[in-house]
Amino acid sequence: MTRATVTDREALPVELVDEHGQAIGACPVAQAHAAPGRLHRAFSVLLFDADGRVLVQQRAGVKTRFPLLWTNTCCGHPAPGTKIAAAAADRLVEELGVHTELTEVGTFTYRAADPGTGRVEHEWDHVLVGRFDGRPPRPDPAEIADHAWVWPADLAEALAADPSRYTPWLSGVLTVIGDNEQDG
Repeated sequence: MTRATVTDREALPVELVDEHGQAIGACPVAQAHAAPGRLHRAFSVLLFDADGRVLVQQRAGVKTRFPLLWTNTCCGHPAPGTKIAAAAADRLVEELGVHTELTEVGTFTYRAADPGTGRVEHEWDHVLVGRFDGRPPRPDPAEIADHAWVWPADLAEALAADPSRYTPWLSGVLTVIGDNEQDG
């Protein structure tokens, strides 16, 4: 992928939602992330291996929001009217070359300004989990600078010790995962 492709992603439509997660319209990605940020639908994927480790990624330096920070396995925005799990599965293939079944486990809402780029995330985030073992076959360097398998407890500890190294939504993803484990 080239830088032009990354810029083109900023023109793709996102689904705007109200405070209850109900669709209320659409606008381009770039417009949704312009300050002060417009609440829109997003998804975050976290993959686990057979041992219970999670796959995390460091966002590429060319990302328009929170570049070079560590985060969950994959994230993105479904096109308006698209099923969340299908959009997340497609994005997982685009970013990592990984095919796997995904299950939605919850949602949360957050708002975070990126001081480096001036852009704002204000998202109704659907959290999905899946199972994958091994090395991702095709990490896209325009999306991912690095990736690693880590133990969830180590990730939570590292996030608490130095949150500036991680995306602002990662703590919400981990909370949803933790809540789901307690309920399950």
